[in-house]
Amino acid sequence: MNTLTLNLEAVRLSDEQFYHICQNNRELNFERTAKGELIIMSPVGGESGNRESNLIADLVIWNRQTNLGYTFSSSTIFKLPNGSDRSPDAAWVEKERWEALTPEQRRKFPPIAPDFVIELRSATDSLELLRSKMQEYIDSGVKLGWLINPQQQQVEIYCQGKEQEIKNLPAILSGENVLPGFSLNLSQY
Repeated sequence: MNTLTLNLEAVRLSDEQFYHICQNNRELNFERTAKGELIIMSPVGGESGNRESNLIADLVIWNRQTNLGYTFSSSTIFKLPNGSDRSPDAAWVEKERWEALTPEQRRKFPPIAPDFVIELRSATDSLELLRSKMQEYIDSGVKLGWLINPQQQQVEIYCQGKEQEIKNLPAILSGENVLPGFSLNLSQY
C-alpha cells in the first residue's frame, strides 16, 4: 500500500481533532505516529484484501467458540500508550480488558493496546516500516504479533519477552497462551 506521511509535529493535532479528521474522511485510512505525523494509507488490492478477510475470519471463528475476547478489523484505530494511533490488519483484545473500558472509550478510538495483532504485508508495503510498527506494538504492551510477508514467503513472530522469530511459509502458527487453542495454517497465504 502506498502511504503519505505528513509531518504535523508543529501543529500537534489533539485526539479529538484526529478523531474528527478520520470521521470526516471515511474513504481514507489514517494512522498517527507518536511524533504526531499523520499517515494517509491507500486501500489494499484484491489479493491483500482477500488474505486479510480470511485472517480475520479465522480469528473471529476461534473467538466465537471460546468467547475470550473481541476481534477487530483494520478499520479500527487503537490509541497506544506512546500516543500513536494505529490500525493493525487484525486485532484481538481480551474480554476483561475490553469490558473495563468505558462506553465512550469503546465508541471512539479505544485507548488500549490489543493483546494480539496481525499485519499482512501487501506488495507495496515497506518491510522496514512494518517491522518498526510491530516493535511499536510490542513496546506498547501487545503480547503477540504476526507480520505475515507473502512476498518473501515468511512470517515474523513478535512476542513479549522473546526475540523475534522468523518462519518460512507455509507454516502453522500457534496463539500460544495469548490465544489458547488458536492455530493458523498459513498454507493458503
